[in-house]
Amino acid sequence: MKQSFIYLSLFLSFFNVINAQEIPVKRISGEIFKNVKKDKDTSTWRWKRNGIVGANIAQGSLSNWAAGGDNFSLSLNTNFSYYIYHRAKRYTWDNSFDFNFGFVQATTLGSRKNDDRIDYLSKFGYRIDSVNRWYASALLNFRSQLFDGYNYSGSSANFSSSFLSPAYLIFSLGMDYKPNTKFSLFISPFTSRWVIVANDYLSKQGAYGVGINKHSFSELGAFVTLTYHNEIAKNIAYRGRLDMFSNYGNKPGNIDIFFTNFFSFKINKWLSSTYNLDLIYDDDIKIFGPNKNAPRLQLKSLLGIGFLMRLDPIKK
Repeated sequence: MKQSFIYLSLFLSFFNVINAQEIPVKRISGEIFKNVKKDKDTSTWRWKRNGIVGANIAQGSLSNWAAGGDNFSLSLNTNFSYYIYHRAKRYTWDNSFDFNFGFVQATTLGSRKNDDRIDYLSKFGYRIDSVNRWYASALLNFRSQLFDGYNYSGSSANFSSSFLSPAYLIFSLGMDYKPNTKFSLFISPFTSRWVIVANDYLSKQGAYGVGINKHSFSELGAFVTLTYHNEIAKNIAYRGRLDMFSNYGNKPGNIDIFFTNFFSFKINKWLSSTYNLDLIYDDDIKIFGPNKNAPRLQLKSLLGIGFLMRLDPIKK
């Protein structure tokens, strides 16, 4: 974990440097991510919306191929993200929804998923300073998946997850620092987190840190979430979020981490290359290893080329 703390420190320092310098970034026509500008007139409610929808597909087939391989393979990865920002006088209300799903079909392996995530985050804030940077805020976050998941070892498949198994629900009160529309740092010493395992089979196994034959447990602790989105170079957009949670009642030094990154490399109006990198560390999740079951860093990396469309923002 020492290396993880070092990486997290470097990450936070990197974004502090970015925000301190406030480097202007040129905007391109038909950009994938459209930033929310500060409204000059805050006497009435203002809505800003935007989002993206994309799909990457790859297909391969072999016939009489001497080197060997699957006769047929198909992979599909989809992503949908939508954001709604609300501003009025001293109030802000930010909402985001993300859905990712990936599917692989091969002759020898059959069908299986390689990505599945639903994530909703809502944050309501009241400005407490005169420079529009600090907000007293309340945050709600829900994260789960839709379909059954399996761990594969050779020809065997072990059932490991399902809808609401696991699911994470966070309610938090704290301070939100927003120096600009690209960066947000939410800090809370008062956070409740519920871990849910609705599936009876997984509940009997005591999966995801929930007690045997129990379907949920709650934790009280400290929570930090950092979000950043920007065009980091011409035709290259980045969006990332880092969540950290410390449980006051059980090993508070072992911090749970959820870190998601999304890069898009624009090729033309409809075609882009995308790269997803997710990292998770949860001290309550034991993963089978060469020596014993223990908490381990989970990593998911997906690279693809395909269709990506920006959903035009709607103003009210």
